[in-house]
Amino acid sequence: MVESLKKLAEKFNIEGEVKDVVLFGNGHINETYKVFTDKNMYTLQKINKVVFPDPAAIMENSVGVTGFLAEKIKARGGDIYRETLHFLKADDGKYYVIDENGDYWRSWIFIDKATAHEVVTGPEMLEESGRAFGEFQRQLADYPADTLYEVIKDFHNTPARFKQLTDAIEANKSGRKGNCKAEIEFALTREEAAGELMKLLNEGKLPLKVTHNDTKMSNILVDDETNKAVCIIDLDTVMPGLTAFDYGDSLRAGASTAAEDEADLSKVWFDLGLFEAYTKGFLSVCKDALTELELETLPLGAKLMTYEVGIRFLADYINGDVYFRTKYPEHNLVRARNQFKLVKDIEDKWDKIMEIIHKYM
Repeated sequence: MVESLKKLAEKFNIEGEVKDVVLFGNGHINETYKVFTDKNMYTLQKINKVVFPDPAAIMENSVGVTGFLAEKIKARGGDIYRETLHFLKADDGKYYVIDENGDYWRSWIFIDKATAHEVVTGPEMLEESGRAFGEFQRQLADYPADTLYEVIKDFHNTPARFKQLTDAIEANKSGRKGNCKAEIEFALTREEAAGELMKLLNEGKLPLKVTHNDTKMSNILVDDETNKAVCIIDLDTVMPGLTAFDYGDSLRAGASTAAEDEADLSKVWFDLGLFEAYTKGFLSVCKDALTELELETLPLGAKLMTYEVGIRFLADYINGDVYFRTKYPEHNLVRARNQFKLVKDIEDKWDKIMEIIHKYM
């Protein structure tokens, strides 16, 4: 196994002789290895074709965005090999290698002395997370987002997700519809609100931007000495979208007081202190790159991204748990209830949420 991985690594434009290849990281989708040469360290990764059926499109998006970021970083005197991923070309000039099984592999320079943290430990870390993703938005504000591939169709198209839910309810494949009448009612009564952001986009009132679409803490490399974010990673879901998508998805988990599958809803709240910490960091670097309407609708992203994930959990429960991994029969229903509790709490705290946004605009 190690020898075959060494041969794969050697197909990329790496420096030095490959000495070792070891399994690396805690990712659940792609298969990742750390490559040691006598000159440097690299990452070697197999792209999951089940989740991402068009790896070439993913690489075109990733290389385009990181190349653009590198130019911005270079212009301000930053370190282009530390502050963004640096993908390597293979022998044939492409940014991937296809092995004998038809699997796609890619490689980039390993960023040393920086760690991806799985859990936010407090407001300071959440503020730094906000600053990191805000900087990502700021630097890519003038990237031609419409040139990016939509690698997962309708990923954050909430009305399309709503349609998936109503289709699930109608089909009732698992026979579980009767177990979740209250959750179905909660979801259906918010149909009009579900389409607000997409309506503004389709009307041309909100600009199309580059979005990361997986803005969790573990997708930020944090310097081991300074505790400052240095690089955004995991660019597989980079697509055209709305700034509110990334902002809202960060807060869906980051401002919650509990894990997304916490069954005791008395523990589940949308924490305004955590919301303010992230917002402060995010807007400290990117508010000037956003329109007034983008700023005003950021909290709508927090509400709709939470609602969207909730209806996805609910639809999957009704469909018989065919998409999300579950540990017990009611797992997806518990997740849906959890997210809907957050949505209701966001609604109840809306005036205070808007006060915080205006404080940092």
